[in-house]
Amino acid sequence: MHELSIVSSVVDSVIDSLEKYPGARVIEVRLKVGALAAVVEDSLQFCYGIATDDTPLQGSRLVVNVLPVRVHCAACGADSAIESLQSFRCAQCGEPAGDVRQGREMEIEAIEIEEAEESVKP
Repeated sequence: MHELSIVSSVVDSVIDSLEKYPGARVIEVRLKVGALAAVVEDSLQFCYGIATDDTPLQGSRLVVNVLPVRVHCAACGADSAIESLQSFRCAQCGEPAGDVRQGREMEIEAIEIEEAEESVKP
């Protein structure tokens, strides 16, 4: 299950980003994951709960945005989403299209935080 190492890296990156916001609480982490990234969303969600335990991310949500595979067709010049991972063919003309333009991504899209309240001194 490589999803645990992926999520651990995401958690480490978010914690590093939190250094600029002392005391902030993470509400949500959004990932962009391409359909060809070879990860299982349910496994990412399960591992996220484990990896965030006893961290500033504990209790936050992981939102996974799965991106479709988009290819460029040399035959007709169109960029289109493929209809099936079993067939890399242009949706416009039906010719084989292997120039993948989207679908391999795995990146943190956004981090939603709640900043710590500053204490008011009398």
